[in-house]
Amino acid sequence: MQNETAAEKPLVGLVMGSDSDWPLVSKAHETLSQLGIAHEVRVISAHRTPDAAHEYSATAEGRGLKVILAAAGGAAHLAGVLAAGTTLPVIGIPVPGGSLGGLEALLATVQMPSGIPVATVALSSSGPANAAILAAEILALGDSALKRRLHERKARLREKVEAADAALRASLA
Repeated sequence: MQNETAAEKPLVGLVMGSDSDWPLVSKAHETLSQLGIAHEVRVISAHRTPDAAHEYSATAEGRGLKVILAAAGGAAHLAGVLAAGTTLPVIGIPVPGGSLGGLEALLATVQMPSGIPVATVALSSSGPANAAILAAEILALGDSALKRRLHERKARLREKVEAADAALRASLA
C-alpha cells in the first residue's frame, strides 16, 4: 500500500511484522501523511518471510527510500534484519503485547550488535508518531520545505501548551 496522498516516489518505508500491528502503526502513517511525506506500507515478517525482508532492505535505497520504519512485537527482529541489509537509517517501533507487555520487543529492538544500529522509539502509543517525526527530521536535513513544516508543527504544539497554561492559570485566579 502506498500513501494515497502523495504521487511521488516513497521516501519512507513503513514495515510491520504483522497486520495486527496496524492499529498502532497507523499513527506513523497518519503522521507521515500530515507532513506530506511519500511512503509505502508493507507487512513483512523477519521470521515467516525472511527472503522478502532481505530483498526489501537490499532494494530499498535503489527504489528511492531514505529511511525505514520497522514495527514488530514479540522477538521483534524485523528492524535488525532490515538494518543488516541496508545502510539507510532504520527506526524500530517496538509493539506492545506478549507475556512481558512488549518489554521483550523493546529490548530486542534496542539491543543491536555493533555495526547494525537501529534507532528505537518508545514502547507506547507515541512511539509510531515519534518514529515518523524522527524520519521527517532526517529527511529535512536536505529538504527546507519539510524543515519548515516541522517548525510549524512544533509551533502548534507550543501554542497548545501555552493555551492550556493560560486557561489553567485563569481558572485558578
